[in-house]
Amino acid sequence: MSTYHQILVPVDGSPTSQKALDEAIRLAQLTGARLRLVHVVDELSYVNGFEPAMNYLNEIIPLMREAGEKLLAHERQKALDKGVEVDSVLIVEGPGRICDHVAEQARHVKADLIVVGSHGRRGIGRVLLGSDAEQIVRHAPVPVLVVRGGEAAA
Repeated sequence: MSTYHQILVPVDGSPTSQKALDEAIRLAQLTGARLRLVHVVDELSYVNGFEPAMNYLNEIIPLMREAGEKLLAHERQKALDKGVEVDSVLIVEGPGRICDHVAEQARHVKADLIVVGSHGRRGIGRVLLGSDAEQIVRHAPVPVLVVRGGEAAA
């Protein structure tokens, strides 16, 4: 088995994302790696054209950020409970593809590996879909382990 020092894990709270985090925690326990959890607030996934701009800026975006922070806190604790060193980052930046944010984080923390769920959810606090996972694989500067959901394995 390769030795990993830093593993990057994009999370969105979906069941497949949870499986990916579980696998990353197992790898970290085996190799002594540290985890960096990343959650990208995808503001555009909520835009529906009917929400007044001020409501969107003053109410929706803060709720999305709060949901992302809660998710990261929960996922950090899950890793800490297993004895794995972990930190996290919430990315709230306007336009940009999720895969680009993940690749930048991988370079920033000098990740050896990215562990991602094969698909996830969209909406408030949900970021990864199959197409996003595919784009992460295509643009990642390091190897990517894609963890399939239970329904994919069935």
